[in-house]
Amino acid sequence: MTLIEKTHIPAVGHALIDNDHDEFISLVNQLDNASNADFPVLFQHLCAHTEQHFECENQLMAQFGFPAETEHKGEHQRVLGEFKQFKSRVDKGLLTFGRSFVRERLPSWFILHTATMDSALAAYIKSQNQV
Repeated sequence: MTLIEKTHIPAVGHALIDNDHDEFISLVNQLDNASNADFPVLFQHLCAHTEQHFECENQLMAQFGFPAETEHKGEHQRVLGEFKQFKSRVDKGLLTFGRSFVRERLPSWFILHTATMDSALAAYIKSQNQV
């Protein structure tokens, strides 16, 4: 089963963000099909990837003076907090919690976040580059 179909997520039009989104989709889908032995390592990889991706977006927002920077960064912090909570459970061997987070929370959050916050950021960057 595929949790997130790449074809259902429109590109935001910024190569760096779109490439990170592709990797996120790949990792989420790998996690859904991962064995119990592989799940913790893949979950850690997804956590690290997400943190790195958010930091990249945070730098872009600061660089371009994105007007909704505070809200977007706040969303990043909130999601990283969720990742931290679920990672602590996965680290204790409570994989069911991590699997539930991956299956039930991440796909819908990612679709909404990409369609709203990340699309707005990419559009703003594009408008600034045309000035």
